[in-house]
Amino acid sequence: MHKFIFKRLILLVPVLLGVSLLVFAIMSFTPGDPAQLILGENAPAPAVEALREEMGLNDPFIMRYANFVGNAVTGDMGRSYTTGREVATEIFDRFPNTLILAALGTIIAIVIGVPVGILSATRQYSWIDSSSMIMALLGVSMPNFWLGLMLILVFSVTLGWLPSGGFMGWSSLILPALTLGTGSAAIITRMTRSSMLEVIRQDYIRTARAKGVAENVVINKHALKNALIPVITVVGLQFGYLLGGAVLTETVYSWPGVGRMMVDAIRQKDSPTVLATVVFLATTFSLVNLSVDILYGFVDPRIKSQYA
Repeated sequence: MHKFIFKRLILLVPVLLGVSLLVFAIMSFTPGDPAQLILGENAPAPAVEALREEMGLNDPFIMRYANFVGNAVTGDMGRSYTTGREVATEIFDRFPNTLILAALGTIIAIVIGVPVGILSATRQYSWIDSSSMIMALLGVSMPNFWLGLMLILVFSVTLGWLPSGGFMGWSSLILPALTLGTGSAAIITRMTRSSMLEVIRQDYIRTARAKGVAENVVINKHALKNALIPVITVVGLQFGYLLGGAVLTETVYSWPGVGRMMVDAIRQKDSPTVLATVVFLATTFSLVNLSVDILYGFVDPRIKSQYA
C-alpha cells in the first residue's frame, strides 16, 4: 500500500505540470495587460512599460513559465496583481469556506442518494423506482446556477426565510449546500441503484434469502457492503468536483470561497491568482482520488491484498 501511495504521489507531478502549463498559456495569450490593469487605463506608457519589465512580462514565455514553476516549488505562488497580497495566503484564507460548502453538499448528496438508490433497487419497476429515476434525471439535468437562482427566488425573496448570499452564519450555508448536493445526489442515486441491482442478483444473496436471513440484513449487511465500491468512487469524485467545481454556486450566492476568488481573478486577468488557484484545486482533487483508492482497502479486503 505504501508503494502504491508513493507511486500515485509521483504521478501527481506531471499532472500538475500539464495543468499549470495549459492555464499559464491561456492566461498569457488572452488579451489584456496586467501592468495596465494595475496602473490604470490613464497611466503613461513609459510607466506601464517599466512595470512590465519589473514584473518580467517582457520575458519569453518559456522563461516566465520556468520562473513560475521554480517559485511554486518553494511555496511562492506570487502576489496578486489586484490586492498585492500573497496568493497562497488568500487561497488558504478562503479554502475553509469552500471545504465546508463542499463537505456539506456531499453529506446532503449521500443522505439523499444512497437510501433512495437502495429503495429504488429493492423496488425495481415499481412507482417508487420510476419516481426516483425521474427525480434523479431532473437533478442531473438542472444547472447549478439556475437551481441556485430559483432557490433564492423562493426562500429568500418570496418567503424571506434564508439569506440570499454572503456568509452571515450557518443559515447562509443551507441554500448553497442544497444547490450543490442536489446534482450530486442524483448521480449517487443512479450509481447506488445500478450497483445494488447487480449485487442482489448474485448467488450468495439468493443463498442468504434461502437460509431465512431477514431481508433487511440481506440488503444492509450482505448486499450494500459489496455494492459500495462504485458508490465510494462516485462520492469521492463528486467531493473533488464540488471542491473545484463550486465556482458557479459560489458566484451566485456571493460565497467567499476559492471558486469565486478565481472567477474574479479571471475577470481582472490576475494571472498569479488564477494559476495558483487552479494548481491548488488540481492537487486537492488528485489527493481526494488517492484517498478514495486507499479507502477501498478498508471496505473490501480483496483490494487491500493486491497492494500487500
